[in-house]
Amino acid sequence: MQNRPAVGVAVIVIENGKVLLGKCLNSHGSGTWAFPGGHLEFGESIELCAKREVFEETGLSIKNIQCVAYTNDIFKEEKKHYVTLFVVSEYDFGDLQIKELDKCEKWDWFNWNEFPEPLFLSLKNLLGQEFNPIDYGIYLS
Repeated sequence: MQNRPAVGVAVIVIENGKVLLGKCLNSHGSGTWAFPGGHLEFGESIELCAKREVFEETGLSIKNIQCVAYTNDIFKEEKKHYVTLFVVSEYDFGDLQIKELDKCEKWDWFNWNEFPEPLFLSLKNLLGQEFNPIDYGIYLS
């Protein structure tokens, strides 16, 4: 197991009342559905990390970024430990693409209460906290 937890940023991108999920491929969490996101880089703000990761993975630009929750995620089989910071954002512009073909099989938009299975551990842990975007004034389908 890593000596120290890593910090991940998961980005809840909202467009037309739905949120964006990708099916992970060939990486940690392979076969699960997750929000776009990744590692917080040294010296990087959470907001810049969210913008960078979403663009690198999807080609989309986002706006109105708000940090809303966190999870403590221990991937026992992979011997990894993450603290994941969740941010909510709105789609701003761009065409949805699979930009990291080795890490993502596909992207799709889902209603909040209709997520596909299986879910990535951090997303599963977030839902286990009964997180609801409506609590933050964010209204979804």
